[in-house]
Amino acid sequence: MATEDKNRATAAAILPLVGGAANVSSIAHCMTRLRLGLHDRSLVQDDALKAVPAVMGVVEDDTYQIVLGPGTVARVTPEFEKLVEEGRAQAPASPAPAPADAAPLTAEELAAQGAAMKAARKAKNATPFKLFLRKIANIFVPLIPALIGCGIIAGLNGLLVNLEWLPSVTPALAAMASGFMALIAVFVGYNTAKEFGGTPILGGAVAAIIVFPGVANIEAFGQKLSPGQGGVLGALGAAVLAVYVEKWCRRWVPEALDVLVTPTLTVLISGLVTIFGLMYVAGEVSTAIGDFADWLLSNGGAGAGLILGGFFLPLVMLGLHQALIPIHTTLIEQQGYTVLLPILAMAGAGQVGAAIATYFRLPRNESIRKTIKSALPAGFLGVGEPLIYGVSLPLGRPFITACVGGAFGGAFVGFFNQLGDAVGSTAIGPSGWALFPLLDGNHGLGATIAIYAGGLIVGYLAGFLATYFFGFSKELLAEFNVSQEEAPTAAPDPATPSETAKAPAAV
Repeated sequence: MATEDKNRATAAAILPLVGGAANVSSIAHCMTRLRLGLHDRSLVQDDALKAVPAVMGVVEDDTYQIVLGPGTVARVTPEFEKLVEEGRAQAPASPAPAPADAAPLTAEELAAQGAAMKAARKAKNATPFKLFLRKIANIFVPLIPALIGCGIIAGLNGLLVNLEWLPSVTPALAAMASGFMALIAVFVGYNTAKEFGGTPILGGAVAAIIVFPGVANIEAFGQKLSPGQGGVLGALGAAVLAVYVEKWCRRWVPEALDVLVTPTLTVLISGLVTIFGLMYVAGEVSTAIGDFADWLLSNGGAGAGLILGGFFLPLVMLGLHQALIPIHTTLIEQQGYTVLLPILAMAGAGQVGAAIATYFRLPRNESIRKTIKSALPAGFLGVGEPLIYGVSLPLGRPFITACVGGAFGGAFVGFFNQLGDAVGSTAIGPSGWALFPLLDGNHGLGATIAIYAGGLIVGYLAGFLATYFFGFSKELLAEFNVSQEEAPTAAPDPATPSETAKAPAAV
C-alpha cells in the first residue's frame, strides 16, 4: 500500500470511532499525538480506537489525544482534516453516529452526560496555571521541527569541521543551522500574539526589534544593548504586551482610524517598552537561567540528575513539564544546547526498563505482553505514552519503579556534568535513541555520546531491576499474572490518565 493510501486509511479508520466529522470541533497535532476537540466525548469508541494498528494509545486532557508517533502523526493529520472537511460538506447538519453497541439515549440523558464530563474535565485541567502553561506550550511546540532540523545540520557541520572535510560546504551548513536560531525571537513573537488573541504579524514585528542589529546603538540602564538581548523570553513578553496594547486600541480607536492608528500605536508603545525595559530585564533573566543550570549541574551533579530524572514522568502526567520548554529554548539560544534534556530523557529509559521487567514478571498475561512488545520500539525511540498509559500507570507500582530507573539514569549523566563533561541537546522534542543525532557537549562528540548512552543503559537496568524485584506485590501478581482464558477480565484495560490517577491498581 502506498504511503499516502496508508495514512488516509488510518485517518479513515479513526474518524468514525471519534464520532464522525460532525463531532470534531478542532484538529491539531504535536510531535506524537493527533489532538482533537470533540463536541461529545461519549461518542468515542475507545476500545475500537486502541485496536487501530497505527494507534499507540489515547490520552484525554483538554483535548482528546490519539498517540500515533513521530512522523506518522504529521502525515495522518492532513488526511484526517481532508476527511473531516469532506464529511461536513456531504452532511453538514447530520449528527455524529453513536457507537453501534451503545444503548439509545434520550436528549436529556445525553445532555446530562456531556455536562458531567465537561465539568469533570474542567475541574481537573482548566486551572489558570495549567491553561497558562498550555498557551506557552502552544507557542513553542510549532517551532520544534525547525529546531530539530537545524540542530541535526549543526551537528553534521560540527563533525565535518572537526574532520576538516568539505571546507567549501561547511559555511553553507553553518548558515542553514544558525539562520533559524538568529530569528527565533520573531517566530516566538508571532506565535505568542496568535495564542493570546492578537494580530500575529504585529507580535512578530515587535519581537523583531530584539534581533535587529541597530539596537546596538541604543543605550538602556546605562548599558549598550546587544542584538538578541533577552532572547525568546523578551520576545514572548514583548508580544504579550503588544496584544494588550492592540486590544486597548481596538476598544478606544474609532473604526475609521483603526487600520492606521492601531498597528502604529501597537508597534510604537510595545517597541519602546521592549527597547528601554524588556530587553534588559529579559536579558538578565535569561542569563540567570543559564547560570543557574550550569551551577545546578556543576554543584548538584548526581543529586540534581537524580531529582530531575526521577520526577520528570510525574511532571509529564501533571502537564507541568510544559514550563520547561522556554527554559530549554533559552539555553539552546545562549549555549547552543540544553543540558537539561538529556537528563530528563532518562525518565523514558526507566520506563523502558520497567516495561521489560513487567514482560518477564507477567508471563501468563498475553494481553499486557502483547502491548509491551508492540510499544517497546517506540519506547526506545523516546515515545513513552503507549508504555505509560498501557502498562506501567494502570498497574500502579511499576510506574513508581520506572521513575526510580529514570532517577538513576539522570544521576549518571548529572555526575559527569559535575565532573565537567556537559551533555546537551541542540533541539527539544526527541528523546531516547532519537536524541543521538542532536547531542552536543564541551568535550567532543564521542565523549558526549558515550555518557548519554551510559545513562540510557543505567536507566534501563535500574528500571528493570527496581520493577522486577519491587514492582509487584503478591496481590498484584495474583491479579494480573493469569491468562485470558483463565480469567478473561483480569487483564487491565489501558486507562486514561484521569482514570488511572483516580483508581490505580492495588500496590
